[in-house]
Amino acid sequence: MPNVSEWWRVRRAAADDAGMTTSEYAMGTIAAAGFAAVLYKIVTSESVSGALETVIGKALDAPF
Repeated sequence: MPNVSEWWRVRRAAADDAGMTTSEYAMGTIAAAGFAAVLYKIVTSESVSGALETVIGKALDAPF
């Protein structure tokens, strides 16, 4: 019969798993891809694109 303290040591080592599982990596990848798609749509929208062009134009025309 196994020693009780040995059983608890093995049990504690198994519970200390702090890494992500494959399914968690998959969900994180899907979430990141979704966030990137939304961010791409926002940045390439006409209003944001116009604002960025204005800011860059003002920066390039600034006197030194």
